[in-house]
Amino acid sequence: MPKKLQRKVPLPKASAASAGGALATAGGTPRAVGSVRARVLAQFTSQLATLLDAGIPVTRSLRVLEGQLPQGPMKRISAQLVEDVEAGTPLSEAMAKHDRVFDALYTNMMRAGEAGGVQEEILNRLAGFLEKSERIKSRVIGAMAYPVVVLGIAFCVLLLVFALVIPKFKEIFQSIGGGMTNFHWTTRTVIGFGEHVQTWWWSYVLGVVLLVVGHRVLMARVTGYRSFVHRLHLRLPLFGPLIRKSLVARFARTFGTLVQSGVPHLDALSIIQASVSNVHMSAAVASVHASIREGAGIAVPMGQSGMFDDMVVNMVDVGEQTGELDRMLGRIADRYEEEVDRTVDTTFKLLEPVLLVALAVVVGFIVYALLSPLLTLMQSLRR
Repeated sequence: MPKKLQRKVPLPKASAASAGGALATAGGTPRAVGSVRARVLAQFTSQLATLLDAGIPVTRSLRVLEGQLPQGPMKRISAQLVEDVEAGTPLSEAMAKHDRVFDALYTNMMRAGEAGGVQEEILNRLAGFLEKSERIKSRVIGAMAYPVVVLGIAFCVLLLVFALVIPKFKEIFQSIGGGMTNFHWTTRTVIGFGEHVQTWWWSYVLGVVLLVVGHRVLMARVTGYRSFVHRLHLRLPLFGPLIRKSLVARFARTFGTLVQSGVPHLDALSIIQASVSNVHMSAAVASVHASIREGAGIAVPMGQSGMFDDMVVNMVDVGEQTGELDRMLGRIADRYEEEVDRTVDTTFKLLEPVLLVALAVVVGFIVYALLSPLLTLMQSLRR
């Protein structure tokens, strides 16, 4: 690492305290312009780094980017950044006004880059970090979304079949074979459930809506429920290891990037703690933060948290002792990102046959239930 980046850049107390919220400084009130996709932000960051590396001043670089960006939030943000920088506001403070786009990690790294005179290098690191974070996030979301979408579509199709198709079969069967008591138990079950769905379909729709809304409200307001759900996520048979590995990879990548950029350890951990989505990982980061504040090391509380395996703890311990913590964290992030990719591929390969078998069992049961009266009728006619 260049020597000028070794210098720790102290952050304002307000910044460390509000690491996950707005980082508005003396420049004014934050201006919410709109959300920006991570891919667009990574592209903006990479292009800005290229322009600064070419020796183009910050203001002119921002104007160039503003001119080539399509209409949208990022273009408006670039225009406001130009105004603030031309008025004498440091770029990091101008970005901090748009905390919905430039989060605490981004603005603190920019502040460190300004103090060390290496903005373009910091921007390159940020661009790489954003791209890797978006890639691993997309892989995890894709793995989680696949079974949800498949099961959701299957549920809707089966609901329509039970509500619209199966009641018609009852009329046909009764016209040719007498009462319901003459049918096989599977037929009675399927037709009875179909009639129930036809009458009470709205209760199923309402139940799903209430379930989703209730879950979101409880996640936002009830700490115990949120802790239970996050613990359940980590213990899911297929997705638990995937979620845990992605959390460790993001922690290592974020912490390593911040340390390498000259952000003090305590401020870096405050930023990570505020941005981590899983409450158990957030608690683990908080314990590490408390340990450092008391003058102890990083590795011991990481091992005690239960969120990090022995390999991660040992690598961090070696990094602390050798003064190469940022490099060790980068190696951990690389390793776990590769494991996330492999786990996602394995999960997809396991899920596809499991879902197919489950759907085949349900469809087979329905088909048998509908065909058994016809088979019985055909046998009686032969006699």
